[in-house]
Amino acid sequence: MPTISVIVPAYNSQNTILETIASIQKQTFIDFELIVIDDGSSDRTLELIQTVRDPRIQVASYENGGVSVARNRGISLSTGEYITFIDADDLWTPDKLELQLAALQQHPAAGVAYSWTCFMDRQGKFFHDDRPIYFEGNVYAELLKTNFLLSGSNPLIRRTALADVGEFDSTLTHAEEWDLYLRLAAKYNFVVVPKTQIFYRQTAGSASAKIEVMEKDTIRVIDRAFQLAPAQLQFLKNQSLAHLYRYLAHLYLTKIPGATAARVAWHKLQMAIQLQPRILFNRKVQTLLVKLLLIQLLSPKLANYLLLKITRIRASYLQDNTAA
Repeated sequence: MPTISVIVPAYNSQNTILETIASIQKQTFIDFELIVIDDGSSDRTLELIQTVRDPRIQVASYENGGVSVARNRGISLSTGEYITFIDADDLWTPDKLELQLAALQQHPAAGVAYSWTCFMDRQGKFFHDDRPIYFEGNVYAELLKTNFLLSGSNPLIRRTALADVGEFDSTLTHAEEWDLYLRLAAKYNFVVVPKTQIFYRQTAGSASAKIEVMEKDTIRVIDRAFQLAPAQLQFLKNQSLAHLYRYLAHLYLTKIPGATAARVAWHKLQMAIQLQPRILFNRKVQTLLVKLLLIQLLSPKLANYLLLKITRIRASYLQDNTAA
């Protein structure tokens, strides 16, 4: 049996799936099985996957069921002592599995190892690193505030821990990873690999309807989590909701053009501030306020152009300093 099972849910991923598989094949730790779940793709995803020649790969194709169902199907086919997931458009550094496995082996009480994340744009170019996170041990309180693991492509999980808390909630189309991580954190310690190892691709073009579904699902996750959380942690709920509304404001500003989206973003940001006034000291909130002010002073088109230029200059600066 392999030590690690790597599960890749893939749906209409023809533009990125081979790059993702290649990043898995380049891992310095090689004792793994690679399970790719084709979730009813209608493009060339399955055809491209089948061109990969690697004895460790197993491909299963199903009718579309959504990412949670696809991951759960992968779990049912897996045999590894440890399980990890990577979305079909994300990437790993070559030492991701090696260092996360070592972290779990060095901390027998931990059920989950995670690493730091770098965000990249649709073309796979450097965008920006997330701030360093060092939460270890009992991270339940911190995870109730916000999903600091950021994506489903991050953690390595002990199979015994996953079997204990259950699989992904297939009724959720968003925040399903956070829901699982919260269930894990309620029972198991986490350990961090203090290194950027996850490259998380951000795609453009999210419709307002999708953001509305994201809001609904995430509120479900938050409500359920705090129904189960102990009394001494209930005060964190406002902070959790504030983080959500701050993020929704960011999505409306960056994913949907026009003055209407800007007004919705301002409303979401106001909700965040009302829930947690000290969030005004957060750099991301201050950036959103500047963006909203620019949109008020300028046309939305010109404001978006200036903001895009600022973002690209900042990303270039960060990339140059990282390379140095």
